[in-house]
Amino acid sequence: MSARPRILLTRRWPAMVEQRLAASYHVTFNEDDRPMDATALAQAMRDHDALCPTVTDRVTRDVLLTQGRRARIVANYGAGYDHIDLDAARGAGLAVTNTPDVLTDATADIAMTLMLMAMRRAGEGERELRAGDWSGWRPTHMIGQSLDGKLLALVGFGRIARAVAKRAQAFGMRVAYHSRRPAADMPINAYFADLGALAQQADVLSLHAPGGVETRHMVDAALLARMPAHGVLVNTGRGSLVDEAALAQALAARRIAAAGLDVYEGEPQVHPSLIALPNVVLLPHLGSATIEARTAMGMKVADNLDRFFAGEPLLDPVA
Repeated sequence: MSARPRILLTRRWPAMVEQRLAASYHVTFNEDDRPMDATALAQAMRDHDALCPTVTDRVTRDVLLTQGRRARIVANYGAGYDHIDLDAARGAGLAVTNTPDVLTDATADIAMTLMLMAMRRAGEGERELRAGDWSGWRPTHMIGQSLDGKLLALVGFGRIARAVAKRAQAFGMRVAYHSRRPAADMPINAYFADLGALAQQADVLSLHAPGGVETRHMVDAALLARMPAHGVLVNTGRGSLVDEAALAQALAARRIAAAGLDVYEGEPQVHPSLIALPNVVLLPHLGSATIEARTAMGMKVADNLDRFFAGEPLLDPVA
C-alpha cells in the first residue's frame, strides 16, 4: 500500500469534504458526477483501498467480491445501507460504515415540507399559477386540510421519525407510531403493533422504516385501502417501501387524498402514472440536501476512514 491510501468517491461531494479528503488520501473523483455502473464499481474495488458510495449505488455481492479486490472498507455516504450486500461484506472481511445522526433534522424538515404541501395542495396551486390559469381568490378554491388536531402515524420510530413527531406536535398534531417494539418514553396507547390498524386511523401516514426484503411494498393496495379517504401518505424513508403502481391507482381513484414522495423504488425513474397525477408532491430525493447535513455526512465518512487506516475502532460500523 502507498503511504497515502487510495479512495474513490462515486459522486461529487461538498467542496469542504473533498478538500479534507484530498489532504490525507489519494482521491479519485467522479468528475462528470454520473452514476457508476457495476463494472466501474468493481474496477474501483480493484484499484483503491476504500470505496465511498452513496445510497443510490448498488454495491452488490459481485462488486464486493470482485477478483483482485484491493479495497478493505466501504465507507458509505448516507445513513441507509440496504444498497450494500452486508452478508457478502462480512464474509469477505470488509468493513462497512454509514453516516447516522447528522441528516436527521434535514430529512425531518423535508417530511414536514411534503406533509404541508400535500395537505394544503401547494404543488397544485403553484402549477396552476405558473401555467397562467389562476383566476383570483375565491372561497372554494384549492381547499386543503389543516394539520391541527390530525393524527400523524409514523411507520418506524427511529431518530428521523422522532424529529418529525416533534415538529408535527408544534403544528398541533397528535402522534402514533408502528415499530418492532413500543418505545419506553411514549404513551402506551400511541403504539400500534398492527400496521393496518394504524393506517386505518391515520390522517397522515409517514414512512421511516428501513429498506430491504422485509419491508418491500409494505404500503400496498391492501394497506392503502385501509386509509381514510382524506388520508395523506408521505415517504422520506426508502422508495422500496411503497408499491408505486398501487399508490398511483389509489390517488387516481381518490381512495386517499394525496401523497408526498421524496424517494422512489427505481430512482431516478419515477412511475409515470405518479407524474401525471395532480394530487401527489414529487421531490428529487432532497431529504438531506442542506449544505450543513451533506457536509456533516462527508465529514463522518472522513472520520471513519481516518480511524480505519489508523487501526482505530470505527465510529459507525455496520459490518
